[in-house]
Amino acid sequence: MKVFLLSFGKINVLEPNIAEIIIDDGVVLDEFMVITYRKLLQSHLVKPFSLLINKEHGYSYTFGAQLSMGEINDGLEFRAVVVYSQSAEMATQIVMNVNKHNNWKIQIFRERQLAIDWLHQIQNKKSAM
Repeated sequence: MKVFLLSFGKINVLEPNIAEIIIDDGVVLDEFMVITYRKLLQSHLVKPFSLLINKEHGYSYTFGAQLSMGEINDGLEFRAVVVYSQSAEMATQIVMNVNKHNNWKIQIFRERQLAIDWLHQIQNKKSAM
């Protein structure tokens, strides 16, 4: 597995078309950080790709970052979010609501392995069509 360490977290490339992002505890994710990880995903993954957002740490977003996340559509097909608390789930719902016009293919999970299984299943179903 390839791992990219960023100043605000890390990206694990789980498969050629699936990456996991883990933001560090206490980070306020801004638009520049979103652009940074978006460029990394687009240059190191096979398109279309999926993203596992692992919210194992507590962090927040600027409004600009929330909007910028909606712009990650070049190659990004599916998003699975793993939450470990009610506050993480609520924060995720807010970002989803801000970007509801983008018609994300996204699911929220309480267990990492269930999220990975869903990404594999949905990508395999897509490639079989």
